Amino acid sequence: MPNTETLREIVVALAGNPNAGKTTVFNALTGARAHVGNYPGVTVERGEAAFEHDGIRMRVVDLPGSYSLNAMSDDERVARDFILREKPGVVVGVVDGSNLERNLYLFVQLMELRVPLVLAFNKTDIARRRGLLPDLDRLSTLLGVPIVPMVACADKGVMELKNAVTAAANRPPRPSDVRYGEDIERELDALTSPATPVQLPGIQVPPRWIALKLIENDEAIRSLAAAAAGGAKVLAAADAARARLRRHTGQEPELAVADRRYGFISGACQECMPGTAETRHLASDRVDDILTSDAVGLPIFFVVMYLLFKLTFSFAEPAAELIGSAFDTLSAAVAGTPALPAWLRSLLAEGVLSGVGGVLRFAPNMALLFFFIAFLEETGYMARGAFLMDRFMHRIGLHGRSFVPMVIGFGCTVPAVMATRSLRNRTTRMTTIMVLPLISCGARFPIYSLLIAALFPAGARAAILMTLYLIGIALAAAASLVLRKTVFAGDTEPFVMELPPYRAPPLRALFSHTLERLKLFARKAATVILGASVILWGLTTFPRPAPPRVEGLSPAEARRVAVEGSAAATIGRWMAPAMRHIGFDWQASTALVGAFAAKEIFVAQLGIINAVDTGEESLAMKLRSRYTPLQGFCMMIFSLISLPCVATFAVTRTETGTWRWAIAQAVGLTLLAYAVTFVVYQTGLFLGFGAGGRPFAA
Repeated sequence: MPNTETLREIVVALAGNPNAGKTTVFNALTGARAHVGNYPGVTVERGEAAFEHDGIRMRVVDLPGSYSLNAMSDDERVARDFILREKPGVVVGVVDGSNLERNLYLFVQLMELRVPLVLAFNKTDIARRRGLLPDLDRLSTLLGVPIVPMVACADKGVMELKNAVTAAANRPPRPSDVRYGEDIERELDALTSPATPVQLPGIQVPPRWIALKLIENDEAIRSLAAAAAGGAKVLAAADAARARLRRHTGQEPELAVADRRYGFISGACQECMPGTAETRHLASDRVDDILTSDAVGLPIFFVVMYLLFKLTFSFAEPAAELIGSAFDTLSAAVAGTPALPAWLRSLLAEGVLSGVGGVLRFAPNMALLFFFIAFLEETGYMARGAFLMDRFMHRIGLHGRSFVPMVIGFGCTVPAVMATRSLRNRTTRMTTIMVLPLISCGARFPIYSLLIAALFPAGARAAILMTLYLIGIALAAAASLVLRKTVFAGDTEPFVMELPPYRAPPLRALFSHTLERLKLFARKAATVILGASVILWGLTTFPRPAPPRVEGLSPAEARRVAVEGSAAATIGRWMAPAMRHIGFDWQASTALVGAFAAKEIFVAQLGIINAVDTGEESLAMKLRSRYTPLQGFCMMIFSLISLPCVATFAVTRTETGTWRWAIAQAVGLTLLAYAVTFVVYQTGLFLGFGAGGRPFAA
């Protein structure tokens, strides 16, 4: 029995398959608000939080989702290395109670590792409704592991799990009952005999587990064993054992081991599961016969995405208008406050409020977009989108798993780039990283919302918005194909992706997901966008014109003279000769300068520049009087394709390990943006779509 002094802090590791609800259990235990997602790779690095129970501090570590301890991906390596090297006091295995046999494979391996283990059977409500809930008491006896039934999204079973963790930390784990048949057991005995001592430097694990890993030809364990004393002898014995097993079983030893594990799991489930095999054909399988079919699956998927964009515009527009009006009123009040110095009134009204307010007015649109994407993820439908895209992805040298970071990229490119860690093949991962900025992230949404609402009729807005998203996806596909044929040539790994069962998403998870992304957006508005808005205000205000130039002019005319002689105008005019061929005047060109910090700043800068142009007109009316729909469309295309924001630039450098790829990405995308926008704009002019546009300022 461990001394109670050592239990004042227990390290509790949460392990489990992707989609088992591991992060929901983490939230329920600790009260934290970790991201809940349906895809492998969402939790790429471990998260930590702590709570106290019965006078004991429990530090909970949320490990990345893993299917096994064979560590075939970065996610699985992080999880296994933590368990092996940091020796948690208890491992809580989160099992999806509605997908029992698949989930138990990881926990059979944890039993072999002889770590203190508790199984948290999550989603037992779904399993019970489907008649798939096993006799948990019977299963616990068979496995020799305590099992706690849970519905984590409803906080059911949380206290019972805390009690079980405390109890598990005070008793030694039971040896695994898994047996691998006469041939494999004979080789395991030989590898763990005193004549062949099996050990790993710096890691205390059962010799039988190491022997199993060597028979499975686990490269990481082989490397560690080679570094140990007598490692060469151990590896030679393992290779000889593998050769004998190959001859005796007629299959690769790792497959024979996996077959025995699944046989153990199947036998345990047969003892405990209600019903027959026919009950396993669930309603979700029958729905998938339609939603993942070649004939109607993709059309349905695109209709769903169109409705997402349509609802985002329709429902959010009144709230967006209300926020915009509030900022306009506040800006006018500040501008008309005589107690403030003129320069401070200008900074607050034309810099801070026009800039930050111009972005925050689109918070309702972004909230709905994030909410609907979270809804599709939580229901399990977004995983079907990845499955449907698999065949198409293979044609461009990727696979369906690359679709997961792309879906995340609709929210933000930074976590999308980080999510590529779940891609095992380096060439696939590098290709995905390089094309991810072409996926329209949430930061571009304010640009689209402003220009579409200002320049296009209401009936066409959803179609224009979806067209922009499709253009980004099409360009990402084309770029992937080119990169895989040239720079990142190589084989594409096979794609295996779980289709989680459909479920009604808990509202708490949807709102938590939405609020998390909105908080990031608000934080950016209060820091990066605010700072860039103030800088641009300075660029549009200084150098001030000489007094004779503004004498006798109205305030609006004086402001016009001031901005046309400012540093921002100088930069915009320097860019104008090249940018006029893609539909930009010097004002729009100037607005691009700060967009490298954050894409949303393009909107903020348009607001600042135009706030000193035509009196009290709203920004949308000013844009409507200045630009044609063709010009607005070209601005959106250029913003979609051109160099990524500085945060994406930095994370690309981190994930690729070199500045070379980050710079190549930024330069390549900017050149591509100019080329595509040039073709679109010149073609539009040729077809007569640019008629009625205001002439460019020199």
